[in-house]
Amino acid sequence: MPSKIHLIAIGGSVMHNMALALVRQGHQITGSDDQIFEPAKSRLDRVGILPDKEGWDSSKICSDLDAVILGMHAKSDNPELIHALELKIPVYSFPAYVSEMFHGKLKVVVAGSHGKTTTTSMIMHVLKSLNLSFDFLVGAQLEGFDEMVAFSDAPLAIIEGDEYLSSCLDLRPKFLHYAPQILIITGIAWDHYNVFPTLESYIKSFSDLIQTMPEGGALIYFQGDPELVKIVKLYGGHLRTFPYGEANHINKNGTTFLVSETACYPLEIFGRHNLQNIEAVRLVCNLLEQNDDQVFAAMSSFKGAKRRLELLAQSKSKIIYQDFAHAPSKVKATVEAVREKYPDIRILVIQELHTYSSLNEIFLPQYIGTANAADAVLIYFDQRALEIKRMPPLSSQIIKDAFSHPQLFVVDSSDQLEVDILKLSKDYEVILFLGSGNFGGLSLKDISQKIISAV
Repeated sequence: MPSKIHLIAIGGSVMHNMALALVRQGHQITGSDDQIFEPAKSRLDRVGILPDKEGWDSSKICSDLDAVILGMHAKSDNPELIHALELKIPVYSFPAYVSEMFHGKLKVVVAGSHGKTTTTSMIMHVLKSLNLSFDFLVGAQLEGFDEMVAFSDAPLAIIEGDEYLSSCLDLRPKFLHYAPQILIITGIAWDHYNVFPTLESYIKSFSDLIQTMPEGGALIYFQGDPELVKIVKLYGGHLRTFPYGEANHINKNGTTFLVSETACYPLEIFGRHNLQNIEAVRLVCNLLEQNDDQVFAAMSSFKGAKRRLELLAQSKSKIIYQDFAHAPSKVKATVEAVREKYPDIRILVIQELHTYSSLNEIFLPQYIGTANAADAVLIYFDQRALEIKRMPPLSSQIIKDAFSHPQLFVVDSSDQLEVDILKLSKDYEVILFLGSGNFGGLSLKDISQKIISAV
């Protein structure tokens, strides 16, 4: 039966995709947010659920609502949230509602400090290629899928499991809501300093996740991570465990081929981290009764999730990528993958510091050596972002000391950023944009074309 549901913070990347999925199911959806950007604005407008105006309005919360879904962006003093609680309307955090929708399904969760979105996307790509039905939740737009969230009567759900907190009312990591029968953990590297102030508190979220799994569940984990191996031994005794490394492969003439017992399959993507992701995908798909050749054949056509080593522009003398990598482990894996792909040419990394962790002076030394595979690094951060986040100012010297790269430049003004990018990029053949922010509103597609045209 269709329900009346209101989403507080409907403009978020995953929240607006959830709204679209619920509309597709026939539910009556309303929502609000203090800011809604593209592409959320156009996509919500297309199905008739774009709020008339930005901002919070308690009059939108009526007693006939069946549920309110609360995004992490909303604070505890939100007037709509306060009114919903006064009216005793059921209020769900985003992951709590997802858990309700996926109840009774076989749940595959992909967790870890890095590679979650890519690995989840790979599983989805393989299963779709094999014409299997499944629901999903993933943190990026993927070619071949209209949304990042899908609800149906399919018996299987593929879920990207995020360790960040669920909502202002629910301070548990999101992935603790899902209780998966199959779990991938790609690795553990300290992140989200603002909610996990110590490495120990961060690791505990993953040990708690392992303990939510049912007896006999399947835990697939990266064997090269000592911290992960340790918690699997401590907390995974009730599970079937599957350690993994890299998928079986060969490299020939600059192309990586996956190797099964009977054939070789060329890949469009590259990097050791992706070979590790593929091996985890292979193990999951084997558990879902798909063989290696089926998995590898499907992976041959996988181009990557949006903003995951995404090719922005290319000419005879330059190639430009962007990647969502922002945490130290992600930055290191991505830069090293690009260096492995291009061993003999000059690489410039342009990285934005945008998250609470990356702008924190105590956490910043975690970045030491992460970009050393590049020839030069340009770090951008916005002093205004520090003010908005109510964080103390950062100096260029603090950042230089933290990264400890011999050719590192820092810019803290969005007005100066484009000038510095165009000036520096003349001397490098590979340019790699890294970060989860928006580079001060700079269009990376446009600046990439300017770099190419300046040759």
